Amino acid sequence: MIIAKRIVAFVVAGFALGTLSPLTALADDAENGEILAYTCLGCHGIDGYRNAYPSYRVPKLGGQKTGYLEIALKAYRSGDRDHPTMQAQGGSLTDQDIADLAAYFQGEEAALDYVTNDMIAGIDAARACLACHGGGVTGLSPTPPTLSGQEESYIQQALNQYKSGQRKNNIMTAFAAALTEADIAAIAKLWSEQDGLYTPQEPD
Repeated sequence: MIIAKRIVAFVVAGFALGTLSPLTALADDAENGEILAYTCLGCHGIDGYRNAYPSYRVPKLGGQKTGYLEIALKAYRSGDRDHPTMQAQGGSLTDQDIADLAAYFQGEEAALDYVTNDMIAGIDAARACLACHGGGVTGLSPTPPTLSGQEESYIQQALNQYKSGQRKNNIMTAFAAALTEADIAAIAKLWSEQDGLYTPQEPD
């Protein structure tokens, strides 16, 4: 419990100091994003589609926050996130393309994080997640991703990448460093069982 409280304090302080990169405000065009998304939907538009190696289900993008989607795509474009396919896809995108794609995938209404303190009894490590990812519509910032409904194996993969330093984010690296394999499994299971994100389908 003490460790969880310390992690919460660190995470909240990190956002207060603005440790996440600011977003560039661009007018988005979801209709153009729909056109650009055809390539994305080859993987992200198929329920249960798996990344080959390591094996995990690709993330659900439907309803995800635009702020997070923009940061993620820019990280693949810059090489801060390591995934050959996504780096190749992101490398060809302009900032405007990214804004348009993010607007399309969020859709008319973002998914909500429904997890609250009452739902995580016995999962102390998950309490720190609520500071940014749960318990409300927006949290402390528009950039932490919605986790409710996300693929269990993808959440596990992401946390392991933060823990190893393969994904670069000071807040998440510090948080994940304190997690055991059991913690990661419990956190992933908790959020994957909630309603929220969905697999977008290719338009007719």
